[in-house]
Amino acid sequence: MAAAAFVAAGPAQAQASSSGAAIPMGSGPGYHDPRSPFQPLQEVEGVVSWKLLSSVTVKADKSKVIPTFPSGVLALDKRTVKVQGFMMPLEPGDKQSHFLLSSVPTSCSFCVPAGPEGLVEVRSKTPVRYTLDVVTVEGQMAVLNDDPYGMFYRVTQAVPAPR
Repeated sequence: MAAAAFVAAGPAQAQASSSGAAIPMGSGPGYHDPRSPFQPLQEVEGVVSWKLLSSVTVKADKSKVIPTFPSGVLALDKRTVKVQGFMMPLEPGDKQSHFLLSSVPTSCSFCVPAGPEGLVEVRSKTPVRYTLDVVTVEGQMAVLNDDPYGMFYRVTQAVPAPR
C-alpha cells in the first residue's frame, strides 16, 4: 500500500492566506486524544523532535502543496538520525520493512492521525516487528521537497535503535 493514500486522507489541509504567505500546515504533529491508552511521546535527547519536524510551513500552488522547511530541518537532510513514533504498517504481516512513524498513536485503522508534518516514512534494512508501543529507528533522513506521495520526511536503511 502506498504512503500516498495515508497522506492524502490526512486531516491537514493547505490553507492559502490572503497575502499568499506560507502558513503552518495542519495541526502540527497531530492530535493526541487524552482518552488514548497510550502516553504521548516524550522528547528524548538524541532523537529528532516532532516539534522541529512539524515546524514546516506550506504554500498551496494549484494542485500541490509546496513545503518550506526551516534551517534546522534542512540540516537533517542526508544525515543519520534517530526518530521515534507510533508504527503505521504499510505491508501485511507482523514484520514491517516499509511503514510510517506517526507522532501520535492512531485511534482508527482507517484514519491518519497527522498530516505529512507528523509522519515519517521508514524503509528498514531488516523487518521490524509491528507493535503498538513507541518505535525508535536510526537511519538516513531525507527531507522531501516534491515527493509524489506527499511525504515530507523519509528515513532509509533504518535499524531499530534504543531510546
